Amino acid sequence: MLIVDPEKTATKDFHQFLLGAVSPRPIAFASTVDENGNPNLAPYSFFNCFSSNPPVLVFSSNRRVSDNTTKDTLHNIEKTKEVVINVVSHSIVRQMAVSSISFPTEDSEFDKTGLTPLASDLVKPFRVKESPVHMECKVSEIIPLGQHGGAGHLIICNVVRMHIDEKVLDSNNRIDPHKIDLMGRMGRAYYVRASGPAVQTIIQSVVDISIGFDSLPKSVQNSKILTGNDLGQLAGLLKLPSEEAIEKFAEKSVVEDLLEDKDSKELLHIACKEAIHQGRLEEALLWAVVGEDV
Repeated sequence: MLIVDPEKTATKDFHQFLLGAVSPRPIAFASTVDENGNPNLAPYSFFNCFSSNPPVLVFSSNRRVSDNTTKDTLHNIEKTKEVVINVVSHSIVRQMAVSSISFPTEDSEFDKTGLTPLASDLVKPFRVKESPVHMECKVSEIIPLGQHGGAGHLIICNVVRMHIDEKVLDSNNRIDPHKIDLMGRMGRAYYVRASGPAVQTIIQSVVDISIGFDSLPKSVQNSKILTGNDLGQLAGLLKLPSEEAIEKFAEKSVVEDLLEDKDSKELLHIACKEAIHQGRLEEALLWAVVGEDV
């Protein structure tokens, strides 16, 4: 593997390795005002949700690598301790990209992008009308992480009000990923659209104890047919089949024929894989363990 030492690698290059590896990242479309009420709007992808009770968002405004200067967003938050975090849907991603340009401080990114400022309820910064979710925040702390170009400032934001466009909600009053159609940031000029076939449903209880990978037969663990994701689905099941269930399964003529074949292990694993891909996980586990010591 390529070894990358941050002490021996130019910051601009190490920055891109980090962004390429830690991705996709959500985008905080941060709206602020300065001490005179002048608006600013800028995107930040060093961003995430860190607590729900209390509700806390954290994003980082980094020093510029080129000249070690800081950004208007940081200055404004230092002065006002307020920010609105808007989310970036696909419908405004190119306007968001325009806001990342280093316009003069006196210019409003709302004017430059054509996005519409909306008055907030509890804080001074404006919301972005075209964004489907706005989170009004009071900033509790700013933590500088260094003094050199590329160093971040962790901005800890307490959410005091949230606005959600009802058009992005499903019948259960939850946000539908396909309707909200969010964009994520990756390395360099790459983005990802988090809707459509890119969205996958993975259901795995974190409370119920599963059988685990180590309970699968060694031949299954070392299978050349079953992938890590296949094995992960088997390992996530809650119990191994009973001896009675395995014996009954083995009595099926199609199973008997495979067990007698010289390539039985490979054929059983192929049948197991097919059952996994069709969502028949309990049957897939039977294909995996039949003829094995469990």
